[in-house]
Amino acid sequence: ESMICACFSVWPTVGCVEVEAGNGDTGNTGAHQCPSSSGKPNHADILLINLQYVSEVEIINDRTETPPPLASLNVSKLANKARTEKEEKMSQAYAISAGVSLEGQQLFQTIHKTIKDCKWQEKNIVVMEDVVIAPPYQVENCKGKEGSALSHVRKIVEKHFRDVESQKVMQGSQAQQTQKEAALSS
Repeated sequence: ESMICACFSVWPTVGCVEVEAGNGDTGNTGAHQCPSSSGKPNHADILLINLQYVSEVEIINDRTETPPPLASLNVSKLANKARTEKEEKMSQAYAISAGVSLEGQQLFQTIHKTIKDCKWQEKNIVVMEDVVIAPPYQVENCKGKEGSALSHVRKIVEKHFRDVESQKVMQGSQAQQTQKEAALSS
């Protein structure tokens, strides 16, 4: 069924959406299609609303016309994405609970962007089952069988620390510029 403007309270936020589809009187999910957050034309974001968490619905008016069909969803692709994101969050939570340094966590994320076969083994980063990076996670801490995998991982680690260093330099110069501007304006 379609409703125009079902208002609901989510956490401390009050929102108002047009529910474009639902799975009937016995269902507990509503859907709302809105413009894509990526800004891509011919794409849309589909918000699924778990109606079990909706405490009150006020129907302002019913639609008389049939709404356009929702875009088809690739359910297996969505399930894979959800599984992957859950695995990444669990990996991140593991690293935090294991006491891995922030630098180690950041390096793991950098490597994982390029090489998905990357996991934690206690405080060590294991890449492609071949390369182990131990704390303090520098290039010299990359161990494994000499070859292209080890070489590739070392290059990623080198670039990561170069990028981190250049960010620190940029932030430092921005802070100095801000201090100069503040001194000149006073």
